[in-house]
Amino acid sequence: MAVVLAAQLVTLTCDNCGDTVVGARPPADGEMLWTLLSEHGWGGSPLPDGPHRCAHCIRLGPATDALSGGILGIEHLGGVTVVTVAGDVDLDTGDTLRMALQHAADMGGHVLVDLVRTDLIDSTALGMLVRAHHDAVERGARFCVAVTSPLIRQVLQVTGVDKVLAVADSRPAALAHLTTTP
Repeated sequence: MAVVLAAQLVTLTCDNCGDTVVGARPPADGEMLWTLLSEHGWGGSPLPDGPHRCAHCIRLGPATDALSGGILGIEHLGGVTVVTVAGDVDLDTGDTLRMALQHAADMGGHVLVDLVRTDLIDSTALGMLVRAHHDAVERGARFCVAVTSPLIRQVLQVTGVDKVLAVADSRPAALAHLTTTP
């Protein structure tokens, strides 16, 4: 359910990333979602059961498939925001990754970048991952990438980025790393 109604408030949840916004409940139920959506730059259905997307997720654009590359989704799992990437991450898709990482930081908590469906990342993407890691550390959060590609693992080793970032073999292993107390 994307909308929670209370006596005086309405809470809207992004179906893509889990971000929420709370607003005053207007007297006319039929107008409440359009008002709340438009006030915060969100989009989606006027119906309470959604779908609804926050302004950040709208800017990311529609999900893509592994062949074309890009961000498949952002989701909030407890205290971890997961950015799922597919296809090549290079100069053409870098802006989308940058926006997704910024949104993950805005969500707060730990960040997991799931690169399991990715076979190639360029130096621009490596720089963005390192910067996102530093941002997470500055916020008191942890950052981890899930990588299965031998090529990406080699790039991380050759560049020394694997000494900076926590690298896991799978999404479940990365989530376990982020959710266990150090």
